[in-house]
Amino acid sequence: MIHGVVPPRDVLLRFIADYPEKASKRELAKAFGLKGEARVELKAALRELEEDGLLQKSRKSLIRPGALPPVTVLDITTRDKDGELLARPAEWPEEAGVAPAVLIRQSSQDRKQGKSPVAGLGDRVLAKIFPAKDRGGPAYTARIIKLIDRHRNAVLGVFRERPGGVGRLMPIERRGEEMQIEADGVGDARDGDLVEVEVTRAGRMGLPRARVLNVIGSVASEKAISMIAIYAHGIPHIFPQSVLRAAEEAEPATLSHREDWRKVPLITIDPADAKDHDDAVYAEPDPSPDNPGGVIVTVAIADVSWYVRTGSELDKEALKRGNSVYFPDRVVPMLPERISNDLCSLREGEDRPALAVRMIFSKEGRKAGHTFHRIMMRSAAKLSYQQAQAAIDGKPDDKTGPLLEPILKPLWEAYRIMTIGRNRRQPLELDMPERKILLKPDGTVDRVFVPPRLDSHKLIEEMMIQANVAAAETLEKKQQALVYRVHDAPSLAKQEVLREFLATLSIPMAKGGNMRANSFNGILSKAEGTPHQTMVNEMVLRSQSQAVYSPDNIGHFGLNLLKYAHFTSPIRRYADLIVHRALVGALGLGPGGITPQEEGQLDDIAAEISTFERRAMAAERETVDRLIAHHLAERVNQEFKARVSGVTKAGLFVTLPEYGADGFVPISTLGTDYFVYDEAHQALTGEKTGLGYRLGDDVEVRLVEAVPLAGALRFEMLSEGRKMPTAIRSFHKASRARDRSRGAKKPGTRPPRGRR
Repeated sequence: MIHGVVPPRDVLLRFIADYPEKASKRELAKAFGLKGEARVELKAALRELEEDGLLQKSRKSLIRPGALPPVTVLDITTRDKDGELLARPAEWPEEAGVAPAVLIRQSSQDRKQGKSPVAGLGDRVLAKIFPAKDRGGPAYTARIIKLIDRHRNAVLGVFRERPGGVGRLMPIERRGEEMQIEADGVGDARDGDLVEVEVTRAGRMGLPRARVLNVIGSVASEKAISMIAIYAHGIPHIFPQSVLRAAEEAEPATLSHREDWRKVPLITIDPADAKDHDDAVYAEPDPSPDNPGGVIVTVAIADVSWYVRTGSELDKEALKRGNSVYFPDRVVPMLPERISNDLCSLREGEDRPALAVRMIFSKEGRKAGHTFHRIMMRSAAKLSYQQAQAAIDGKPDDKTGPLLEPILKPLWEAYRIMTIGRNRRQPLELDMPERKILLKPDGTVDRVFVPPRLDSHKLIEEMMIQANVAAAETLEKKQQALVYRVHDAPSLAKQEVLREFLATLSIPMAKGGNMRANSFNGILSKAEGTPHQTMVNEMVLRSQSQAVYSPDNIGHFGLNLLKYAHFTSPIRRYADLIVHRALVGALGLGPGGITPQEEGQLDDIAAEISTFERRAMAAERETVDRLIAHHLAERVNQEFKARVSGVTKAGLFVTLPEYGADGFVPISTLGTDYFVYDEAHQALTGEKTGLGYRLGDDVEVRLVEAVPLAGALRFEMLSEGRKMPTAIRSFHKASRARDRSRGAKKPGTRPPRGRR
């Protein structure tokens, strides 16, 4: 290889695999001595590798698909035969298979010099990742940067008493296993208690043995279901006394360092049951003769940065939580109620500190400019979405009647103008109804419903999006470090899966790495009104990357925005608090600005809060699954209308639209035919009959098992299946012929009936 010349593709890929910490364009150019035109050639070569699916972006670096990023969050799970600690990524996509093992390097010299925190089994850590030099062991080694959470190795389950003072631990995980608890390990546990246990002996012969470490409470109690998720995911939910004391001692903000906007009739529009109000809005015609027909939109956001200063007790606890977590029966807040529901909540008729942005739009929906202000405001009214919408629809009540002409109609006119700009931008427009669960007083499910999507919802959403854009633009212009909300384009591998699937529906999808959000909108519009509409929406959703927080900007693909940062919810998201501090510091708006030390930690903070966000989403989803499984547990053997929501080699996932419940139909129960899995068509098809099931099919199923604690439902298929298109049957015959020619074992062979 000649120094100063762009190396071949295989050399680049091997270097990136061996030295992930040097896998940025700048470091690669330095490593290979590339300058001038050679750096341009390197950039083109790396782009080609990305387009071919051989590389993908991860924060500042490039990584091989399926590889760990240079910095990630790990859970330390076990030890190897030499007693060294082994960890796995805290978050790992199911479609990527088994998460890779990582060997934790903890040298005594590093510990003595304070270079690496000491960690143990069950701990969660932020770590620097390195490729392993020993190819016979784990693929990676890691050096701990920061200890996030200690002792996560306790197993959670429900204790059931057995005769003789012994007990059993019933698992709360779908893949968990029962454990035996001897009499001397029961402690204070009683039948039906949610407990944490420590495994004392693995179960080579018989069940694993365990002893009770902690009794959390009875699963029969109110809010027990969400408590399972809180403990299972290690979500901090009890504020330390020092944090509560700091919140109680906080003094209301004054007019110091603020503009007095208390006469501006800002209003809050929120869900009817909202307790904290962190955003308020106001709109008016632009009086400038240079902007005829234009509007001025003001968005005011609770000034949390005034109360939660960097490094304070409140700040440490907020970062530890990362965000508020919303369950059907409770909220686990990021900040104590004294801050979130009182001092920072933009209550009607009360003075509250805020950061406000005034945005000017032309009548064509183009933003002409914006300015940020640190203000004192007084909300003119607290309205619900339904209340505001009813007033606009001609049914004002006593409260909204006087607000209709001076406040509500100008807001809707501004939204109309902003919608012109949104339509021109063409963000991704997925139609995925969001179901809500209404609970009875005893905490059980009353009903599941899809709330209507009102213009009042869309109005607030669009105004918040534009405020977020303004925050990112201002901070970039000031060259101020911040945490962006980024959303990468779908990987080429996912695009190819989607393309193959759409081809089976005769919906074309362009090749290449330059897909935009509106490209997917074209696909969705072709499926609109067809039997495949839901199926196509789900497949497009699955093809998308996950949005994360990062100090490096790659834009937001789904919203089709070049610059985007979360600014509008600092009461419930730490990322927004960081952006508030950055604005305060960059614009010289007084105390509470971002510190140099905090700026230096943004990489680590972004990684942590992205992980905490995924943790919250998983906990919320599992709680809903458990609640619905409890709700349906008494309806075993009943028949339901369902839709196929997932197709795998092992069987079918089905959704009950009426309940939003998901369950599984094992392939071994589909019938006597041999079923072949076809990923491209998202189908299981009987080899002999040609009958099968595809993603999106409407079917009838019978509930055969409900495991409420694990949130698991198992169904039996009642629908016979439909005749698969000729192309799918031909595909199956060809693939089976290839298998036979290679002497391959049937991947879908079912076990004998006695082993099902």
